[in-house]
Amino acid sequence: MKPLSLNDAQACVLQRAAPLGTKEMDLLQSLGRVLAQEVKSNRDHPPYDVSAMDGYAVRAGDLAAIPAQLKIVADIKAGELPAITLKAGQCARIMTGAKIPHGADTVLRVEDTEAVAPDIVQINVSVPVGRDIRRQGENLRSGAVTLEAGCEITPGVLGILAMVKCARVQVRRRPTVAILSSGDELEGLHDAFDPDKVPDANSYALMAQVQGLGIQPVLLGIANDDPVALKNKLAQGLKYDVLLVSGGTSVGVHDFVRPTLEALGVAMHFWRVQMRPGHPAAFGTTDTGMVFCLPGNPVASMVSFEQIVAPALRQMMGHGRLYRRTIQARLTQALKHRPGNLEFVRVTLSRDAQGYLATPTGSQSSGVLLSMARADGLLVVPNESAGLAAGESATIQLLDGTAWQGENDIEG
Repeated sequence: MKPLSLNDAQACVLQRAAPLGTKEMDLLQSLGRVLAQEVKSNRDHPPYDVSAMDGYAVRAGDLAAIPAQLKIVADIKAGELPAITLKAGQCARIMTGAKIPHGADTVLRVEDTEAVAPDIVQINVSVPVGRDIRRQGENLRSGAVTLEAGCEITPGVLGILAMVKCARVQVRRRPTVAILSSGDELEGLHDAFDPDKVPDANSYALMAQVQGLGIQPVLLGIANDDPVALKNKLAQGLKYDVLLVSGGTSVGVHDFVRPTLEALGVAMHFWRVQMRPGHPAAFGTTDTGMVFCLPGNPVASMVSFEQIVAPALRQMMGHGRLYRRTIQARLTQALKHRPGNLEFVRVTLSRDAQGYLATPTGSQSSGVLLSMARADGLLVVPNESAGLAAGESATIQLLDGTAWQGENDIEG
């Protein structure tokens, strides 16, 4: 099976990663979910013209000559519904959020006034009609579509849902995800220490990456390089929407993952991707789910997840923004590169007067997990590049966990 470019691999996965069904849930648990319904406002907000400042509600016509002295005829707090109508020469002391009384058409800030007597205020500046008044319906209009289906529920969106009294919301279901590591050389987190074993970091790094998307995965543990034991573990994992298998994706005589998956009815769509780290990444499907076979080297496993798995999981959850946000940064040192594979270099970011600077985290071996632990982002070296010079600008894919974008800026 010929290796695919990263863009082709992503396209292959995404065309099979349809958004999942919907569920109703309490607003209190909905943060990070994706709305599956259109939401309309059930009221104007604010419900009437209100003051945007603490100050005085006045008639702009009374300010033709400055300074002007006005008689205070009311003291209006937020939540009160004043029955007065201001007449010439009158004003009302008003608090932020309070209803503008009839007759008033502008608000003077406290700092632009001075007290002359207990019921007299002097206005020292002239202001236009409408100053510091929030108009009825400025935020929401009754009956208007406020939020579209497909909108991610962020803190601000959650606040709007509460504002329109949407106590329960229809959201996209999140996929169920299982994670399995493969290999006789692995030592489990709670196994006895064995200096001849390799600790299974991949399961936990992948777990954290999945959790970072808002999904709580199931860890299936370690499958030894035994066809029967591996088959049982894989069959267990295929009951989930998505199975992530780490290790066993090479072509050695003891790598049983591919033939075992195929024997279990998994249709494999690709088995190599033209990128490093992460070249031995694979993808397959069943009638009910998807399988991602990720490299055993921990950095390669994590980078493969970012490029291939994360966009698919986000699309299944209903998100429109599938890809990590990218920025441009200048290299602080030259990078060598052999053309042929797209490369992701782990970098830290800093700034100078001209913008962002990118510095490699040290060894870029796919087995050096510290290179990911220290990284702010992944610097993209195009597959046709013969290397990048110090000071040259490059695309950086951010790893901050919160920034996503709708377009894929990585060509490869």
